[in-house]
Amino acid sequence: MHLLAYIIVYPLLWIISIQPFRILYFISDMVFVLVYHIIGYRKKVVTENLKLVFPEKSEKDILAIRKKFYKHMCDMFLEMAKTMTISRKALQKRFILKNPEAFKEIEKGDKSILLMFGHYASWEWVLELQNQTSLPGFGVYKKLNNKYFDRLVRNIRAKYNTTLITTKETVSTINHNEAKGLKSVIAFLSDQSPRLSKDVYWGEFMGIEVPCFTGAERIAKKLDLTIAFLKVNKVKRGYYESEFILLSENPKEFPDYELTDMFLREVEKQIYEAPEYYFWTHKRFKHRNKKPTK
Repeated sequence: MHLLAYIIVYPLLWIISIQPFRILYFISDMVFVLVYHIIGYRKKVVTENLKLVFPEKSEKDILAIRKKFYKHMCDMFLEMAKTMTISRKALQKRFILKNPEAFKEIEKGDKSILLMFGHYASWEWVLELQNQTSLPGFGVYKKLNNKYFDRLVRNIRAKYNTTLITTKETVSTINHNEAKGLKSVIAFLSDQSPRLSKDVYWGEFMGIEVPCFTGAERIAKKLDLTIAFLKVNKVKRGYYESEFILLSENPKEFPDYELTDMFLREVEKQIYEAPEYYFWTHKRFKHRNKKPTK
């Protein structure tokens, strides 16, 4: 079944990817009508999330944000397909790093860089940062169940000199590189909801107490990595700007979970500025009110 799904879906993705952007966004507009007005994909989840984190907003404002979000989401998924065939020159034009000098300055140090960012604006095109550094790039991801699509995603990233690794492979990969005297950039998406466990860290996100991923912070401390945040903003349709923000070159100096909280505050700032570009279909707040009592 996995192979059959790949055989059916891959040609469609490729055909979409070779379209010029004006056609791509025309397709996105049609997909929006299907997903938002006809199917109503996860509308209830998105609405509940928005009402939860913006209790002060009116029903009209919530619905306006929701509609803008779905339009952006459709654009973003079509842009993901476009990544299959987009040229480096085109991607470099559409995803800009505003302060490359800050990235270069940190790159001069003697440590690898752990780069954290959230599901905001465009996380797919972050791979363009590979053109801003001479260091090898690694993206930490969850392996896809369909091995054919998993291989496709890996191959697309490899085209931009980025290697995908699972969470379990992260420490061994960094240690292997360090043993060879190689520095690297390791990218983490860290704003999703982890599985509940008795020792999970509960922090505040958008004013709500939720369990939080702490893997990036723990790895940065264990291996003494420079830790930074990548802020991504959507400028207009199909164009994004990013900004490199240093969190710490010495993560071991920070109390446990402080760096995780710093990361969450940066993600919050983005959401408050333009909430329609956050990925609201995630059930980020599903474990609220489930914190075990001592």
